[in-house]
Amino acid sequence: MQRSWRTLLPLVVLALLVGWLYTHRNQPPAPPASPAPATAQPADAAPAAQQLPAYLPPEARNTLALIASGGPFPHRQDGVVFGNYEHLLPEEPRGYYHEYTVETPGARDRGARRIITGGTPPSVYYYTDDHYRSFREFTVPP
Repeated sequence: MQRSWRTLLPLVVLALLVGWLYTHRNQPPAPPASPAPATAQPADAAPAAQQLPAYLPPEARNTLALIASGGPFPHRQDGVVFGNYEHLLPEEPRGYYHEYTVETPGARDRGARRIITGGTPPSVYYYTDDHYRSFREFTVPP
C-alpha cells in the first residue's frame, strides 16, 4: 500500500500543476500599475478637437494625441503594421497602415475600437468600432 502512494503522489502533483496552468493560461494580463499619463495638449488643440467627427468616442482623442506625439502607447500592439487583410481599405503597400487601440471603458481586453493610420507621418485616418468589419475615414486638423 505504501508503494502505491509513492507511485501516485507524483501523478497527483503533476495533475494539480497541469490543472493550475490550464486555468491560468487564458487569464487577461494584469492591468498596468499606473494608467498611462495624460498627454498635455496645447491651448490651440481644443478647436481642432472640436473639428473631429462626432462618431469618434472621447477616448479616440487621447489615442490621436498619442499618435501625434509618437507615444508611449498603453498597448504593445499599438503602432504595429495593419495588414488590411479584409481589403476594406484602399490597397497600399505593406507597412503603409498602422493600428492603434482606442480604449473601451470597462473592457477587460483591448476591445474592438481602433484607429488605423496611413502613411508616415500619417496622412489618412480610419476608425473602426467593430474590430475591422467596417471603417470610417476621417481627417485630423493640422
